Amino acid sequence: MAKKTDLEIVIPIFNEEEELTDSVNRLCRFLKVHLQGRDWHITIADNASTDRSLTIAEKLSRELDNVGVLHLDKKGRGRAVKKAWLKSRAAILCYMDVDLSTDLSALNTLVSSLENGYDIAIGSRLLPESKVVGRTIKREILSRVYNILIRIFFGVGFSDAQCGFKGITRKLADNLIPHLEDNAWFFDSELLIVGEKMGYRVKQIPVIWTDNPGSTVRVLRTVYGDLEGLWRLFWQKPWLKLRAK
Repeated sequence: MAKKTDLEIVIPIFNEEEELTDSVNRLCRFLKVHLQGRDWHITIADNASTDRSLTIAEKLSRELDNVGVLHLDKKGRGRAVKKAWLKSRAAILCYMDVDLSTDLSALNTLVSSLENGYDIAIGSRLLPESKVVGRTIKREILSRVYNILIRIFFGVGFSDAQCGFKGITRKLADNLIPHLEDNAWFFDSELLIVGEKMGYRVKQIPVIWTDNPGSTVRVLRTVYGDLEGLWRLFWQKPWLKLRAK
């Protein structure tokens, strides 16, 4: 019997009515089979959807055990994940993108890493063992350049800041999440940069990742927000103040 773990998995959504039902059902089936002996819960964190996403999420929470809904009136993936993580009291907190682009076979490794001494665990598409299917050359180049910039300017060791497949411990959530400023896509990078600079241990996990051609992510807008966030962290260096507390 696996060690019983109080595990919260957050799925942030914004206008995901077409794939939400299938993805949540698929995730539930996986957890029931592959995470037996672990106490898990899924929170669908809706951040200001304007389609039927919230209605569908509420329906799923009524029909499925261990599925709940959190609604926010303001948009922002980072805002939704932070709110859901801080509201939960689970020992291990994860989030994943609703399209499940990252193959769920990596989830057990992610959870086990957090049980065994790591503070942050992330899926990485840029490790030699990883497999990436269907990603455009444009996105591949932008991702690699962005992650090179992070390593150059901050001296960190992780390779993929943006993969939507991450987990943290309860201790890290309480100590760090309230101090993270970004509420959008840069949240992931801020979590990793500030966390590693403060001395928290980061585990990278190779993943199988399949591109979702229907993704609603706006690449250029996201890139601008990420670069703006990197500039802010480079000058503010918030980890120096947080270390002193």
